[in-house]
Amino acid sequence: MKKQLQQGFTLIELMIVVAIIGILAAIAIPAYQNYTIRAQVSEGLSLADGAKTALAEFYTNYGHFPANNGSAGLAAAASINGNYVSQVDASNGVITITYSDTSPQRANSAINSDTLLLSAIAQQGSIKWTCKGGTNMNASYLPSSCT
Repeated sequence: MKKQLQQGFTLIELMIVVAIIGILAAIAIPAYQNYTIRAQVSEGLSLADGAKTALAEFYTNYGHFPANNGSAGLAAAASINGNYVSQVDASNGVITITYSDTSPQRANSAINSDTLLLSAIAQQGSIKWTCKGGTNMNASYLPSSCT
């Protein structure tokens, strides 16, 4: 008798491969979404860098923090925006970064209308910045420098 050689994969082998791919996708997709949200949150920190400098300079010159963006020499809060940030508001030593998913901003719905707060603390001639999420921001989305 002639022995017949197997050609191709059996149904079981194919089902095992599909199951493995499904498990890997189930793990990777949530991790990737968390990564993209964290990247969107970090855009707010980049936009706030100018406000941090302006507040520190104002404090150095006058001994107190400015009352609003205009006093600090910054543009209006709504004018400081980006792809995911709708406004950056600086008042009394606190910078409030607001995220939005309304046009033209395209922030993930998980951070829509959430805020990130940067608070200035004057210490012996220098300014220290603390960072914390606003009312609804999930702590897992905050940058590692935030507490």
